[in-house]
Order: sequence, then structure tokens, then C-alpha cells
Amino acid sequence: MFISEAYAQTAGGGDGGLMGLLPFVLIFVVFYFLLIRPQQKRAKEHKSMVEALKRGDKVVTSGGIVAKVSKVIDDNEVELEIAKEVKVRVIRSTITQVQGKPAPANDDKK
Repeated sequence: MFISEAYAQTAGGGDGGLMGLLPFVLIFVVFYFLLIRPQQKRAKEHKSMVEALKRGDKVVTSGGIVAKVSKVIDDNEVELEIAKEVKVRVIRSTITQVQGKPAPANDDKK
């Protein structure tokens, strides 16, 4: 006879349960520490920075405009002075960086 007999395999593969999920768990842990956690930390720092805005702070908006906070309107908006007597209202979350209070001008008139 040219055809060999086929035999059924015994029940095996007992390691498919927990060991099968281990690579997925490890991938999630790596993603959490390399991507998710640093992003949450940056978001928390940005939120606290935006909440601490006060009049006179020099800021940079997401559009790249450097301005001075002239008025805090409410929890969502601030008024920025981008040039002398030129004021705009912006949403707080568009402020990307606070550079601090501007240095006072020295009037060296003799």
C-alpha cells in the first residue's frame, strides 16, 4: 500500500492560555511606559501651566505669536497684546509656552 494510515493527535497545546497572552501584555506595558505615560505627563504639565496664567506673562501661542497677557477673561479665554494697542482674544489651550514676565524697560534718560 502506498497510502500511510493517519492517526489522530493527542490533546496537547496546554500552554495556549496564559502564555498566548503574554506577548500582548508585554507589548501593552512597553507602549504604556514609552508612549502613553509621557503623553499624560505632558498634558498635565500643560494644563497646570495654562491654569496659572496671569496678567503680564509673556506667552507663545500655537501659531507662533509672542504676546503678553493683558487680561484673563474666564477659564477658557485670555486677552493677549501682540503689539502696542493691538489686542486679541485666544483660547487658553492654544498657548504652548509661558516665557515669564517681561523685563522692565530701563529709561536711561539723562
